[in-house]
Amino acid sequence: MAHPWHDIEVDPAKIGDALPVVIEIPEGSKNKYELDKASGLLKLDRVLFSSVRYPANYGLVPRSFCDDGDPLDAVVLGQEAVPPLTLMYVRPVGVMHMRDQGKADDKILAVSTYDPVFAHIRELEDVPPHLLAEIRRFFLDYKVLEEKEVMVEPFEGRERALAVIQTALADYERRSEEHTSELQSRETISYA
Repeated sequence: MAHPWHDIEVDPAKIGDALPVVIEIPEGSKNKYELDKASGLLKLDRVLFSSVRYPANYGLVPRSFCDDGDPLDAVVLGQEAVPPLTLMYVRPVGVMHMRDQGKADDKILAVSTYDPVFAHIRELEDVPPHLLAEIRRFFLDYKVLEEKEVMVEPFEGRERALAVIQTALADYERRSEEHTSELQSRETISYA
């Protein structure tokens, strides 16, 4: 079985129109599924304490790494809820900067590349303003009853989203190289 975080290729030339995202949480769910980093399986992290449901499909960008120690998150707009562990391709249109318990936790806003209802959405300005307000409100509210602090900034546009994605992909690559180098050093020491 392929590991959703490590084994799915991301073509840097296609991140603007066909960025791969692995869905963790379907639209409408109160279950907070999260990738188990060791196994690549999804685990039920918790059921949301607040009376809110995910306003869109939610997943991760493979081969990305962020300040919170996790892959980059993506909020994906589409007509239907998408089952967990589905690989889909998306077009990034914006980014929402968030701090979750003091750690940066950016969320890419994207639309399904192959959903005809969202084919016209190319920029943040194309997304209905009320939908943006609902998504932002969800992230402000979803941890309130857990008494965890979340700070959410307004959305920024497509160019900023693409820059955040490129940084997260580069950070993953850098960490992979450091990890490989560390493992090679351990092998050298243990066989010396």
